[in-house]
Amino acid sequence: MYNEQFEKEKFKASVKDSVKNLFRKTIDEASPLQIFQAVAYAVKDVIIDNWLETQKGFEEEDPKFLYYLSMEFLMGRALGNNLVNLRAYTEVKESLEELGIDINLIEDMEPDAALGNGGLGRLAACFLDSLATLGYPAYGCGIRYHYGMFKQKIENGYQTEVPDYWLEHGNPFELKMSEQAKIVKFGGYVRIATDMNGRTRFIQEGYQSVRAVPYDMPITGYGNRFVNTLRIWDAEAITSFQLDSFDKGDYQKAVEQENLARIICEVLYPNDNHYAGKELRLKQQYFFISASVQTAIEKYKSTHEEIRKFYEKATFQLNDTHPTVAVPELMRILMDEEGLNWDEAWEVTTKTCAYTNHTIMSEALEKWPIELFSRLLPRIYQIVEEINRRFILEIQQRYPNNQEKIKNMAIIYDGQVKMAHLAIAAGYSVNGVAKLHTEILKKQTLKDFYEMMPDKFNNKTNGITQRRFLMHGNYLLADWITEHIGKEWIIDLPTINKIALYAEDEKAQQEFMNIKYKNKIRLAKYIKEHNQIEIDPRSIFDVQVKRLHEYKRQLLNILHIMHLYNQIKENPDMEFYPRTFIFGAKAAAGYQRAKLTIKLINSVADVVNNDQSIHNKIKIVFIEDYRVSIAEWIFAAADVSEQISTASKEASGTSNMKFMLNGALTLGTMDGANVEIVEEVGSENAFIFGLSSDEVIQYENEGGYNPMDIFNNDQDIRKVLIQLINGFYCPENPELFREIYNSLLNTNSSERADTFFILKDFKAYAQAQRAVEAAYRNEKGWAKSAMLNTACAGKFTSDRTIQQYVDEIWHLDKVILRQK
Repeated sequence: MYNEQFEKEKFKASVKDSVKNLFRKTIDEASPLQIFQAVAYAVKDVIIDNWLETQKGFEEEDPKFLYYLSMEFLMGRALGNNLVNLRAYTEVKESLEELGIDINLIEDMEPDAALGNGGLGRLAACFLDSLATLGYPAYGCGIRYHYGMFKQKIENGYQTEVPDYWLEHGNPFELKMSEQAKIVKFGGYVRIATDMNGRTRFIQEGYQSVRAVPYDMPITGYGNRFVNTLRIWDAEAITSFQLDSFDKGDYQKAVEQENLARIICEVLYPNDNHYAGKELRLKQQYFFISASVQTAIEKYKSTHEEIRKFYEKATFQLNDTHPTVAVPELMRILMDEEGLNWDEAWEVTTKTCAYTNHTIMSEALEKWPIELFSRLLPRIYQIVEEINRRFILEIQQRYPNNQEKIKNMAIIYDGQVKMAHLAIAAGYSVNGVAKLHTEILKKQTLKDFYEMMPDKFNNKTNGITQRRFLMHGNYLLADWITEHIGKEWIIDLPTINKIALYAEDEKAQQEFMNIKYKNKIRLAKYIKEHNQIEIDPRSIFDVQVKRLHEYKRQLLNILHIMHLYNQIKENPDMEFYPRTFIFGAKAAAGYQRAKLTIKLINSVADVVNNDQSIHNKIKIVFIEDYRVSIAEWIFAAADVSEQISTASKEASGTSNMKFMLNGALTLGTMDGANVEIVEEVGSENAFIFGLSSDEVIQYENEGGYNPMDIFNNDQDIRKVLIQLINGFYCPENPELFREIYNSLLNTNSSERADTFFILKDFKAYAQAQRAVEAAYRNEKGWAKSAMLNTACAGKFTSDRTIQQYVDEIWHLDKVILRQK
């Protein structure tokens, strides 16, 4: 292991040599960015030795490989995470200090890799960490986005999107593997021919193509020298410049291949509010899937002859519907290139592909217009048509004369290709990501599929890696835990429950809360530097950080803050424990109501933060460009974890687990993994409010409720809503927030009012918030609850989740490297 052979002088010499060879400078002349890159290359040298050793282990043992196919991998910064997993963080920190370098400054030079956006992408990153730590062979397969989603800027309270060129200075941890490039084809037509053996052949012609070039990033396991690979694909033109077209004056055609290649990998989730955006999204999906499936087949064939046994050595996990084209792409290669007949190819495919569902809302399940899908992927569409034809025959055989079943389950229906239906029909496993989520899938969203094929459905509650979100993000608490119970929790998180023995020990309580206070000071300093807002570390840090979507109900949070502000203004002498409300969220570029909610949060903050009369009882902070690196600091500092989604809408959540691990108390609905968090820690150590998932579903089945009844009968709510449209928070444009007001109340609109039950849950939420304040005033009681949250977080490690996937879905074999 790296720390056992770590030699400070050797490492320092390596850094100095890297600075000299890369930048022609001495260590004293180098900039912090240059020193970061030199340190990264020195660390990568060690990782590559382990990487090679791991590959050798694979060659010797011939294990089954997991291909985790995902549009997102929200990795966060690599340097610190690699040092933690190499068990060399302390030694490198000390070595750099001896060179007069602050490791924190160096880590801050690394941009967050812009390869993901929200929980789905961060889950994928945690899974890769756990797979490597547990010693299971895996490839993460995705796209090397040049700009990611976007870098968020807040200007005059509005979100603006600017390019996030995280690759501006290169990525020292990646390796370009040009020799393993693959060709991906789009468009054209399919010609049918007969070969010499009388076999029908399908040949795609008249297509455009790009070269998919892999860039490999190492994924280090903790303390075991094991290194898996994140393979992200970039696009290059096959012929970057057509001189003959240029000479003829057709300048656009001269560079069309280059333009096609460049645009595929520019951004994550291009705006699909228009046709061009939809087309680009589908191109992205097929691009990385085709390249990944081709690679998996090629890798298998390099050591095995019988392609019909491919599934014995490879499994594809489809992380949501985005990678579902893997099903017809695998069929295409097996039939058109490997010569299998339909039934043989289908057997291999249905034993290879497994599907994770990440959404309860049926409207969020991916669908493609037939015209677009068939034009862009003509051969793939033919295969999907045949899968659909055969699947409908199965449905008809099971449910004779039941057109409703066909309507609900067909893969192609009503002018659309339905990707979730394809994933379920072809996958050998369909899993939800929290106990409640899976039950709702079975009983509501995917009810017809569950009735027909119940054995496919299972649950795998999400998890997080404690190594990043406690050991690296909150080293003060991590060290304290290790001092009290040892290091076992780092690779066996359930053993952290030993901390519960100290939950009533006053000295331990004081130490625990003192660490929380130091982390609050660290975050307060960041906020002062970046937001120019002074916040009190002694106030309650009430935090909601996550993707901004209406169902996550950031709107409920800010409306309640407006209510609290009204109360303080009306009753200046009322008892009120100072509260700092912290938000962090990106809204999708085309999601106007979400972006308007960000403006509302910032408009309320401008009024409240600058009102001297309330004596800083409330402060509101919106963290710009929320990302993994700042998330680590936020989780460590939070007192209250806002998990307030409309019950039945959140599949799982993972920020709830990160907050819990860092000793924050959950304020939330019984939704997603909140249900299991409360089961672990007890309802007395959380603040639960609001409608249940069953109640929400019942209301929805009955057409909703009338929010005007609440508006007319509750003067507190009425006052808050009137402030949305009377210019109180935006005097220069009183109508600015009219859309939000209408979304909550306008029953004359074709859109149902208050779709996410914000007003229905408002009073219960306000009551829960009062309970938070009362509990926080009891210092010993709060400390005990905070410690128990950390102690009871053991279930929510991604190590546990991955082991369940291995045991119940993937059936991988552990690879243990030989001792040096």
